[in-house]
Amino acid sequence: MSLDLDHLRQWIGRSETRVETLAPFPANALAATLDRADPPYAVGANLPPLWHWLHFLPVSPLAEAGPDGHPARGGFLPPVPLPRRMWAGSRLIFLAPLVIGETATRVSTVTRIEHKAGKTGDLVFVTVRHEISGASGPAIEEEHDIVYRGLPPPDAPPPKPLAPPEGAQWSFPIRPDAVLLFRYSALTFNSHRIHYDLDYVTREEGYPGLVVHGPLIATLLLDGLRRKFPDRSVRKFSFRALAPIFHIDPFAVHGKIEEPDRTQLWAEKSGQLTMDAVAELC
Repeated sequence: MSLDLDHLRQWIGRSETRVETLAPFPANALAATLDRADPPYAVGANLPPLWHWLHFLPVSPLAEAGPDGHPARGGFLPPVPLPRRMWAGSRLIFLAPLVIGETATRVSTVTRIEHKAGKTGDLVFVTVRHEISGASGPAIEEEHDIVYRGLPPPDAPPPKPLAPPEGAQWSFPIRPDAVLLFRYSALTFNSHRIHYDLDYVTREEGYPGLVVHGPLIATLLLDGLRRKFPDRSVRKFSFRALAPIFHIDPFAVHGKIEEPDRTQLWAEKSGQLTMDAVAELC
């Protein structure tokens, strides 16, 4: 499968704008999905960090869905001709809270397209910058990294597991299942079949189970931080997805304080590091 990088880089600078009045239902539905005992989210309540991922969602006709359930490529994002597409990581700055009931705007711009040669083939990284503003002005600045890759050869050795950090000061066990993944897919209008179609993900993608969403794991990392420090606010947050978690994998989210306002967060399954993150508090 050939990569025409000059063609793909024509998408750099492409921009789109989405405007939405932030309804309370997504926040209440996610709180229920995460088994949080929050008071009902209503007009005037602040969105917790990362819960903006339930908003500004692209809505494409079912007829435009590709074989993997994703919309056909070549619209806002470049048509990278590699079959696997994953959320590799993000870097966020929280400038002000988004408030339920207000009208907010997200401006998204493709800022970078890079090619790398991995051990199992080509990798294409696409970075998108999101600038989100609420009624009172700028609220969130986010850089979102997407990685496209091919299917590994059948005889490719599994990646070497990474060891998680030591010295966790808090931990929360997570037992993912198909219901959790279905709910998060529905809340984010994510029709990628790797998250809900077991036959597809095992036969076509070669995975042993349904793939737990990267942004869901990141949300669970910050949810653990919020449970530990309910009165603190997040100023900055960044994370990297390092290995997949499947619905058959019990895992845990951990954290520890590195500096008074800086925490290290990570997710691990069976002693393997799957996501690492840093959160700065205020």
